[in-house]
Amino acid sequence: MATVTDTGAAALPWRTGLAYGGLALPLAFVSLPLYVSLPHHYATVAGAPLAGLGAVLLATRALDAVLDPAFGRMADRLLAQGTWPAWKMASLCCVLMALGFAALWHPPQGGGAAMLGWLAGSLLACTLAYSAVSILHQAWGTRWGGVAGWRARVAAWREGAALAGVVLASVLPVWLGFDGTSVLLALALAAALAGLRRIGDWHPTTPATAPAAVPTSDASPWADAGFRRLLAVFMLNGVAGAIAATLLPFFVADRLHAPALQPLLLLCYFGAAAVGLPLWMRAVARWGLAPSWRMGMLASVLAFSITPWLGQGDGLAFAAVCLACGLALGADLALPGALLTGVIHESGAGGGEGRYLGWWACATKLNLALAAGLALPLLALAGYRSGSTDPAGLQALAWAYGGLPCLLKLSALALLRRAERHHPSWRLV
Repeated sequence: MATVTDTGAAALPWRTGLAYGGLALPLAFVSLPLYVSLPHHYATVAGAPLAGLGAVLLATRALDAVLDPAFGRMADRLLAQGTWPAWKMASLCCVLMALGFAALWHPPQGGGAAMLGWLAGSLLACTLAYSAVSILHQAWGTRWGGVAGWRARVAAWREGAALAGVVLASVLPVWLGFDGTSVLLALALAAALAGLRRIGDWHPTTPATAPAAVPTSDASPWADAGFRRLLAVFMLNGVAGAIAATLLPFFVADRLHAPALQPLLLLCYFGAAAVGLPLWMRAVARWGLAPSWRMGMLASVLAFSITPWLGQGDGLAFAAVCLACGLALGADLALPGALLTGVIHESGAGGGEGRYLGWWACATKLNLALAAGLALPLLALAGYRSGSTDPAGLQALAWAYGGLPCLLKLSALALLRRAERHHPSWRLV
């Protein structure tokens, strides 16, 4: 498989972008129900004890995050042999993922240890297969390398498909039930794998191509100062987004008193993000990756900063905030990954993309854990309780939801600006 060192002005054909990015749709299709629907289903429908349910979810998610670096090394070994071995492994993992997802919604009756054991086994099968496929998929596109605009377009196809999957996953279980959703997931995975196979060993046709990618260095990604700086920005910015996601249901229900609006608010947010992706591609072509990402962070802060002053009856105003923040979200989705591709290839680690992406995926999952571990205890200390009408507690909720993410994003923006002084290439178009 060839790696691109400079794609110049080469365009990414839309059929190729769709065939590559398409696998992200069913992958997002899996992840949202696992985090949102699964705990509620086992607690209320299956009758699982909350303590046991929480322990199983914590243990399986922790194991999933810890194994991500190993999945990254596996992706490197497979892609070094060519795309056919990588595709076969992706197909095997997709079968395991689809079977695990379908099994999750049919636990044995009677509860107790048998139910929790079923949950642990089927959830591990689903989540570990998901992690392996998603890291392999990202490494596949990352190996193309290229200049800033090219890398951003590759990431945009992948993240745009993921956004479509999130939107579908938010409504299809309600419309089709979990059995119907499982069947549709299997069909979507088969179609996406067929598209990925058609790409095969395709790479951009440019004068600047290199022979088959092999790792030029066995050094750990942590030895790369560019990776450390970029990961610090990514995690700080990611924790800000994860805190907002964690506290959204509480803010909508207790502060706005509009829980019925939540599906519409999510649709506004993710729909605007999909619309905004092409705009961020134009921004990259004009200003470069890092400056465009900073613009996205600043736009998000400006839009989100009014939320602490919103209250009951401000549902429409908050919908406008969701639209504006969704437009800014496109920068968070596409540009960090494009910057990571540049860091990998500048470090001489082409062919070792999986090692970097494994730690990147681990950091993404840690963001969710840090968000819950930081925001919820702080709210409890401030006197907030879910369902409370205490004014002081609700004001604490408003500041934790609307203020803390803004402070973290501004800190990430400043950290990125400082990192650019060490890495001028991050500003290149």
